Amino acid sequence: MGGSRTDNDDLLEKFKNLDFMKMDRRTFIKAVGVLGASLFLQTYKNDLAKALEFSETKVVWLHGVMDSGCTISMLDGGSPDIIEFLQEYNLKLLYHEVLMMQQGIFVDGKLANTSDLNSEIVLDDILEKEKGYVLVSEGAISNGPEGSGKYLMLGGRTYKEIYAKAAKNALAIVAIGNCATNGGVNSAKSDIVELMDPRGVAFTMEDASKGILDLLGIEKPVINLTGCPTHPDWVFLTIGAVVLGKIKIPDDLPYVLDHWKRPKVFFPPDHVIHDNCSRRGYYDRGEFELTVGGPKCLWKLGCKGPYTHADCATRNWNGHLNYCPQAGSPCIGCVQPGFPDSTRPFFVEFEKTGIVGTNITTIAGVAIGGALLAAGAHAVRRTAMKRPEDEGGLAEESTPEEIEEETGGEK
Repeated sequence: MGGSRTDNDDLLEKFKNLDFMKMDRRTFIKAVGVLGASLFLQTYKNDLAKALEFSETKVVWLHGVMDSGCTISMLDGGSPDIIEFLQEYNLKLLYHEVLMMQQGIFVDGKLANTSDLNSEIVLDDILEKEKGYVLVSEGAISNGPEGSGKYLMLGGRTYKEIYAKAAKNALAIVAIGNCATNGGVNSAKSDIVELMDPRGVAFTMEDASKGILDLLGIEKPVINLTGCPTHPDWVFLTIGAVVLGKIKIPDDLPYVLDHWKRPKVFFPPDHVIHDNCSRRGYYDRGEFELTVGGPKCLWKLGCKGPYTHADCATRNWNGHLNYCPQAGSPCIGCVQPGFPDSTRPFFVEFEKTGIVGTNITTIAGVAIGGALLAAGAHAVRRTAMKRPEDEGGLAEESTPEEIEEETGGEK
């Protein structure tokens, strides 16, 4: 017992001994990244309570076109859970359709026209009186048919109308889940998508010109937390950082967010899930699963980990215990803008679509070393998977010269 300390151990100890109250933004973000959400909150629990003793931030949480999967994900958050989150950050949740007690117009068969019982009256009061709250936006905003928004009605009004009122009085909008950030599955290619016309807050799929705010002529700071669903840590930590002023809105947003308005600390432009995948060793040796259930690399089963920017492999899900590839499911790239169209087909090896005319199985057949095979395949993939997000120079992609260097000249 008693192995030598690592650099990471020393870094953890350093952060634990810092004064949270005097921590600058850069150090804060670095501490969150190294410690992880739960350990960060545990380490600075007393400081957080002290910092928030006299402050209160109001939150309005609206649901559009979605399945409430992100709310369920938040409810599954373990450390902290959503109650601890609200208490630790001294948040006042003004409205949340799933969690609130108010039920609707009729209670026990009688008309309930009081705010104690009727959620519509509560929402009307909030939209009339409240300002400066954080608007948590879950779900897409229906704009169809023909710009009317009538494909999602709440109490006789369109959700589009309600959303416009809520957005105008918000301090900032935190869009959670791919439905809210990019339209999600609602905006995927289908026979009815143009008729339904579901919109994301600032993007629809990968199109920044079709966000609902742009359509409504509303300018508000937006932070996008993609994922289907999004991770509880990403939501809790982001809202916490905003509440504590560790991310100053709007001044800090150009520096802490990527092209898709996502926090870089959770969606690093220069790292992908594959970098820290627990199955990475099999990939490097060229050992791949062809059916589900085995321990080897899931790339041939369509894993999108090599081009999905998120910290899933280090943060982990389900109480920080595991993540999709570790549990045996190929990554389907659910955090990627444009999901699901941008990462389909699922469960199909991407290189089999004929990119650069190379069949990786054939290459394996001529017994190129496993590591070289992996490096070559990785380079091919990085070239083939260049995405619109990369056109702005935010993500790192290989030039042909770099690919040749990486593969040792293999084509």
